[in-house]
Amino acid sequence: MQKETVAMNAAVKRLDVICIGRVAVDLYAQQIGARLEDVATFAKYLGGSSGNVAFGTAIQGLKSAMLARVGDEHNGRFLRETLTRAGVDTEYLITDKQRLTALVMLGIKDQETFPLIFYRDNCADMALTPQDINEEYIASARALAVTGTHLSHPDTRAAVLKALEYARRHGLRTALDIDYRPVLWGLTSPGDGETRYVESEPVTRQLQEVLHLFDLVVGTEEEFHIAGGSTDTLTALKNVRHATGATLVCKRGPMGCVVLEGAVPDSWDTVPLYQGVRVEVLNVLGAGDAFMSGLLRGWLNDEGWEQACRYANACGALVVSRHGCAPAMPTRAELDDYLARAEAVPRPDLDARLNHLHRVTSRRQAWPELCIFAFDHRKQLADLARETGCDEARIPALKQLLLQAAKDAAQEAGLAGRSGILADSTYGQRALNAITGQNWWIGRPIELPGSRPLRLEHGDIGSQLASWPLEHVVKCLVFYHPHDPAALREQQDALLLEVWRACQQSGHELLLEVILPENGPDKDREHYHTMLAHFYQLGIKPDWWKLPPLASRHWQEISALIEKEDPYCRGILLLGLDAPQEQLREGFTEAATHPIIKGFAVGRTIFGQPSRRWMQGELSDEALIGEVKNNYLTLIGFWREARR
Repeated sequence: MQKETVAMNAAVKRLDVICIGRVAVDLYAQQIGARLEDVATFAKYLGGSSGNVAFGTAIQGLKSAMLARVGDEHNGRFLRETLTRAGVDTEYLITDKQRLTALVMLGIKDQETFPLIFYRDNCADMALTPQDINEEYIASARALAVTGTHLSHPDTRAAVLKALEYARRHGLRTALDIDYRPVLWGLTSPGDGETRYVESEPVTRQLQEVLHLFDLVVGTEEEFHIAGGSTDTLTALKNVRHATGATLVCKRGPMGCVVLEGAVPDSWDTVPLYQGVRVEVLNVLGAGDAFMSGLLRGWLNDEGWEQACRYANACGALVVSRHGCAPAMPTRAELDDYLARAEAVPRPDLDARLNHLHRVTSRRQAWPELCIFAFDHRKQLADLARETGCDEARIPALKQLLLQAAKDAAQEAGLAGRSGILADSTYGQRALNAITGQNWWIGRPIELPGSRPLRLEHGDIGSQLASWPLEHVVKCLVFYHPHDPAALREQQDALLLEVWRACQQSGHELLLEVILPENGPDKDREHYHTMLAHFYQLGIKPDWWKLPPLASRHWQEISALIEKEDPYCRGILLLGLDAPQEQLREGFTEAATHPIIKGFAVGRTIFGQPSRRWMQGELSDEALIGEVKNNYLTLIGFWREARR
């Protein structure tokens, strides 16, 4: 009966949980082991305890919302977009026109030292007022989750109390994460964000005044020390129990957590311990928010405290083994996979399958279909310039014209969310800069054109990716044959593994383009299945494959292989090899019935002849754009016709 009631409530309510509290930009030091004074570069993430919980619950499958304020600037838009992509409702993530988004700088010195500085003077999320709290919006959720920082200031405290009043009126469950940061209560110097506990009778009193308004109170032992006014944890818990009948969940570090629903006993021996998960600690920051996210999933779905704590402990453990807070949190698929085989995974932070699941289930955007214009060609265009007597310095201008043709065609064809380009940094950097951030799929080549064995055009891949926008996909073309000499195959395999691992580290997606070489032993199309199986055996799992048109029976075999080895693979894109349009049309027809094939990435068939004539002075810029656009539209039409 209880589960039926939960299901009915979930069906009636638009949201599962509204989170109120801190939401900020985290700047995480990338140099592990360095003092914050010595850090040179930072990674930018979503942060703030409530922002993290809203994100974490959303990727655990709950319909979560963020009620807060962000600045009317780049960081505020970053937070809004990040939350929205994760599925968080941001209707009441208010844009504050007068204040900047909160900012935090964090470092990872060692397993015990995590320096951080809060930049929160008059910040947007601390400007929340009672006028920002809409009763109808609160009533649209099943639960309200609050973090303790917002009880530290009169205005945000009043806003929280008003939200709690509405929550009680409309039967919402209410949860408090104590989230004690002494610096945010004015108890330490502004630069001391690392200190986790400072005794304060006023803070204890202010917390105890509101504890009775919550059904669930969650904190570390130190956080219960401040809420209960004692540094003896059991005594503190007893004091908290005098103030509230809420369920108390006390986190006990790597040991796990305890759940207290009734009287607090005199000894830990009588309290069941929900054991934690063993991992190598990299970064404890954000672990509590991940714990809260997992706990809310189990609590709001009425799965019982044992299961809720399994979720919570596992979420927290996975986050402490990774860099960052929100981006380190496990998705539902990842967490469920781990819990289904937990006994066989002694170190989840080292489990390849789990880490791959984290990568592929936390992707930024879905691409159900793609019609990509590829003009990442370098050697071919340089050769063409020499043949036609055109100055090679004009190639960058040509690439900008090709981009304009791509944009015109995409608009005319209604390709929103399905358009993309492949462009290089050698001649096409200005084109890349222009299209980045415009919701296009963007790929960039890294291979030295024509190299066999494979070589990288600009050297070390890790150094390259450090300067790439995260939305850019790494495209690597390898000329490969399964009957190549062993030394050649080993050399190419080693570099492909290096590229794959660099993408895993940087977070960039990888498109692996495989072509049988012109001077290879043969061109039997059966080899593509063999080569893909070989790469999977090496442990390489590209997000995308780029392959030449094949017969339908080959696609069926390759589809089965990908489904077996990596069901989260984004899919296959068809390459063109400068084939005539009608030949590509036939290839589209063979491919279109196979869902794993998401579209095409074709270049010279679209731009080859118009570019030659432009270099020869036979076409104006406008005429070039028109011809290229029409060629691109023709292939889009062929693909759509085949798909239908």
